Amino acid sequence: MITVLIVDDHPIVRDGLRGVFTGEHGFEVVGEAADGAEAVLLAEKLRPDVVLMDLRMPGTGGVAAIADLAGRGNPARVLVLTTYDTDADVLPAIEAGATGYLLKDSPRAELFRGVRAAARGESVLSPAVASRLVGQVRAPAVEPLSRRELEVLGLIASGCANREAAKRLFVSEATVKTHLMHIYAKLGVNDRAAAVAAAYRRGLL
Repeated sequence: MITVLIVDDHPIVRDGLRGVFTGEHGFEVVGEAADGAEAVLLAEKLRPDVVLMDLRMPGTGGVAAIADLAGRGNPARVLVLTTYDTDADVLPAIEAGATGYLLKDSPRAELFRGVRAAARGESVLSPAVASRLVGQVRAPAVEPLSRRELEVLGLIASGCANREAAKRLFVSEATVKTHLMHIYAKLGVNDRAAAVAAAYRRGLL
């Protein structure tokens, strides 16, 4: 019997998943949580075999909860079940310690196979996510940011507007904009928020 903890901020999703697993031999839903913090507490108390974890939830999100469970040495395997398959969602979840990553539109049979595999400690990836990760591996090496570009990025990450960053670096606002354009190109992003997120993800900040 594989014990499962369902984590999702939408009650109707939790109800649906509970119904799916209750009707399938070999599974037992031992608890439900509405956010990451509650998930960690219940996982510590109930010690499920598999935690089905949504990612984007109010309060403590899925990635933070996954990292917290890993830090506590909790033996539960975390299988992400979410609507999102973007790089900004997939990579942090896997880096935090998720055993697998499935999308909510996965067929029921794929979900069952995924939970069984996760319980055995095997990696589980939906085809769409697997393709995305292969693309990441095959992508050309990113050109490193210069020292000045890192300074600009650091100021932007701390909330500085272009004008304020220019004043602090004793350069013109146009120069800061030029540095930002180079940063965007090197990181493969289109705006400030995405640049900061990518920089954190790659350990540049």
